[in-house]
Amino acid sequence: MLPTLLGVAVLVFVGMRLLPGDIVEVRLAAEGSWISQETIDKERARLGLDKPLWQQFVNWMWGLARLDLGESMWTGRAVSYEIGIRFQLSLQIAIMATLVGIILAIPLGTIAALRQDSWIDYGVRVFSIAGLATPSFWLGILMILMFLIVFHWAPPMVYTPIWRDPWANLSQLIWPALATGYRYSAVTTRMTRSSVLEVLREDYIRTARAKGVWETLILTRHALKNAMLPVITIIGLEFAFLMGGLVVTEQVFNLNGLGKLFVDAVRNYDYTMVQGLVLLVAFVFVTTNLVVDLLYAWLDPRIRYQ
Repeated sequence: MLPTLLGVAVLVFVGMRLLPGDIVEVRLAAEGSWISQETIDKERARLGLDKPLWQQFVNWMWGLARLDLGESMWTGRAVSYEIGIRFQLSLQIAIMATLVGIILAIPLGTIAALRQDSWIDYGVRVFSIAGLATPSFWLGILMILMFLIVFHWAPPMVYTPIWRDPWANLSQLIWPALATGYRYSAVTTRMTRSSVLEVLREDYIRTARAKGVWETLILTRHALKNAMLPVITIIGLEFAFLMGGLVVTEQVFNLNGLGKLFVDAVRNYDYTMVQGLVLLVAFVFVTTNLVVDLLYAWLDPRIRYQ
């Protein structure tokens, strides 16, 4: 994990400096008045951009070692504060969408595999293909239009923390979670169906059936546990993606999450904010991969890490 995060830190630091444009000029030009070169130089010195790149990188890494992501070059507030006020919203949507995806995908994928080439299997496959073909933000727009036209109601547009008002919170976030979770479930359903079908054709499944073991026991103890390895991988990757990849969906439901913050930071050339966000997403990915690896060993006793 540590070498991966270090590599990400180097790449995002260098990549941001290679982009055309200057945060100081963009920030000062927004005020609409003529700015002297002396003022620009002073602002660059205040932000530390006048120092050599290696020194800027060392200072940033020293801050990371002290869990200090620095200050936003655009807002002037701490990067950790800007991320923190949006992290809880994105995390809640990611968890809710993951739960929706798991609840839909694993039962549907398993039933489709057990009833291969039946009308149930065809129905599940149509359901999953439709989920892959439907963007979550477009499904969100359809939801809002249906609420307005049919029920004359719209989801709340102001975020309320769940500990302050659970009902108001869920009435707003359940819809983006459903829209996102549907596509999530489509990917996982297809993977579950393929994995279960592959496992059901294994020799040890035929042996268990020949011994007269109950079909339910074969499915739960032997088939599903082994079929879950690739499914767990998909679930982990999709969860990590949801933490920062719901830019358009957040716009549709008027949510100020990490995805919107990411876009704003790139548009405003906010180096420190982009660096902090990329590191956060990378940390979520590598942590999720670590958890998935540990689940592999728990699900499959044949796996041993020495």
